[in-house]
Amino acid sequence: MELDYDYIAKLVQKTQNGDSDAFAELYTATYQAQYRFAYQYVKDVYLAQDILQEVYILVLKNIDSLKNPRLFVSWLHQITFRICFNTWKKRRRQEQELNYVSSDGTSNISKALADHAANPENQMLNKDAQLRLMQAVQSLPPQYAQAIIMRYYNNMTIDDIAVAMDYSRSTVKRRIRKGSKLLEEMLHEEKGGICFE
Repeated sequence: MELDYDYIAKLVQKTQNGDSDAFAELYTATYQAQYRFAYQYVKDVYLAQDILQEVYILVLKNIDSLKNPRLFVSWLHQITFRICFNTWKKRRRQEQELNYVSSDGTSNISKALADHAANPENQMLNKDAQLRLMQAVQSLPPQYAQAIIMRYYNNMTIDDIAVAMDYSRSTVKRRIRKGSKLLEEMLHEEKGGICFE
């Protein structure tokens, strides 16, 4: 379903003037697209619902700060992306921590030491490269970071990204290409930069 941006802008203005029914309509008009995006990002029904709850609470709290009501959908996408990204980072960090915990809940130090002992130089280089890459991705303008993370970290198809973000396939492809190029430039400027295959 294509959004009527003029209608959305009117609902935003009414919401900014304190009309709670207008916010309910705004929610109804935009929820499905935001849910699809969140679900594609985190691949978990319940987590996607939690994310959307947080998104719309933030929207309601901050809607007065939106100067141009016609930009609401874009603003909403950015909020949803930021919360999905933060949730993904938190989950990844928790998963990495769990990798070094045994089934009885105690720290599996011997496994960690054995992993590092096998080839400590490669372990450190790999970890350092991953950290630099993620920092570089996070420093990209949001529209490029979003496309890169969805494509390469979440393994989403171009079509899935286009549907989730309400963009054309060509826009998604352009953002991935441009984001990849910016990343490559950033990382090659560093000493011992990371090369993309």
